[in-house]
Amino acid sequence: MKLNKEWHLAHKMPKNATVDERIQWHLEHLKNCQCRTDIPEKLKVEIRKRGIPMK
Repeated sequence: MKLNKEWHLAHKMPKNATVDERIQWHLEHLKNCQCRTDIPEKLKVEIRKRGIPMK
């Protein structure tokens, strides 16, 4: 897995991030970095509930 260091430095997860912020961050992360290939299960459940496309 390849880490996109520049993306990570420019897009830090906010402290005490809301579920909406976490979902947005993880979706963008999947598009911009290959250090991880999935979203935490807890967030996937929320994404499905909200009908948000994951890719």
